[in-house]
Amino acid sequence: MPTRILPAVGDPDAARSLVTLLSQLPDAEPLPPVVDSTQLVDALARLAAESVDALPEAVVVHERIGPVPALELVREVALRFPAVGVILVTGDAGPGLFSAAMDAGARGLVALPLGYDELASRVQAVAQWSRGVRRHLGHGAETIGGTGGTVVTVSGAKGGVGTTLTAIQLALAAQASGRPTALVDLDLQTGDIASYLDIQFRRSVVDLAAIADITPRVLAEAVFRHDTGLALLLAPGEGERGEEVTDRAARQIVGVLRSHYEVVVVDCGAQLSGAGATAVETADTALLLTTPDVVAVRGAKRTVRMWDRLQIRKAEETTVVVNRLTRSTEIQPQLIQRITGTALARTAVPAAFKELQGVVDAGRLHELDSRSTVKQALWALAGELGLARAPDGPAHRGGRPRGDRGAVSFRRRKE
Repeated sequence: MPTRILPAVGDPDAARSLVTLLSQLPDAEPLPPVVDSTQLVDALARLAAESVDALPEAVVVHERIGPVPALELVREVALRFPAVGVILVTGDAGPGLFSAAMDAGARGLVALPLGYDELASRVQAVAQWSRGVRRHLGHGAETIGGTGGTVVTVSGAKGGVGTTLTAIQLALAAQASGRPTALVDLDLQTGDIASYLDIQFRRSVVDLAAIADITPRVLAEAVFRHDTGLALLLAPGEGERGEEVTDRAARQIVGVLRSHYEVVVVDCGAQLSGAGATAVETADTALLLTTPDVVAVRGAKRTVRMWDRLQIRKAEETTVVVNRLTRSTEIQPQLIQRITGTALARTAVPAAFKELQGVVDAGRLHELDSRSTVKQALWALAGELGLARAPDGPAHRGGRPRGDRGAVSFRRRKE
């Protein structure tokens, strides 16, 4: 079987040299090179829309690519097209760049000037890996086509603003509309989705953290199937084990879930970790939940500024959701929007804790009465975000897929 290879290089001379060498490899089928990052992603998206098998086994990204830098492009391709192996060609093959490339999702690195033996070895290994992934994906009952599902993160301006409740109800709304949905608890130290849904579990997100290639079977063993149909990937019962979920592991886990479910809702809690930073940065839509009080709004402003400083997400690409709103509240949503500089969800969630108390105490949040104003608001928010299909047609996905700069920036600052 020929190995299809898509070169991505902006320099014409480097492109000719690369294609010439690729053409000499055994069983290699080089495709016409693309000259920039936009062409590469668009070409892969068109092929993925046909089928996973239509994608090339390998993409060779030359360091002379633009406008998106090579490492960022590697991250985007690895996240959006997990069955494609990416090889980075660079003049700097030192351990620092090698580590950064592997963190970005590359399957191999080839040093300049190009040598036949090294390139042939890398291409062969990547092609074999890619075919193995596709065999596994072909056996996955829930594998979906195209570039993957919609990822939405829910973060809190501070603790206690209703982040987990919101994440659960958004996921329930998506699942109820017929869209296969996964709910992930990345509040790794204090996550309590399991308590809200009164479930006992053995597996957690930690069980996937050390696995290099997550197959559908491995994923199925880690996921808890809830009675509602939701696929739950839960935080560890021992909070200290949350440190095992690195930003690199989170990147792979979210990418695999995106390729298996139409909707992935991630509860990131109120404390930023490397894993949470990765999820927020790569999400199609990042929600920041706040209540309309001074302390919470200040927390929201701090969070937005921190995300911007760490290059996780810009303020205008973040959507604030106001929870526990009343008519008498002095701080109204429009004021919060001006303070934070973010987008604002049209749907605000009313203050009605009495509606929630019974199901929260019983751990049966999925049984919240449909007449509840809180549930109605959160399910309306799911519709606004494109997570739940409207009765008259399919939902539109909100936001846009992004790269993964934030996780790296966060890790470097933390170190």
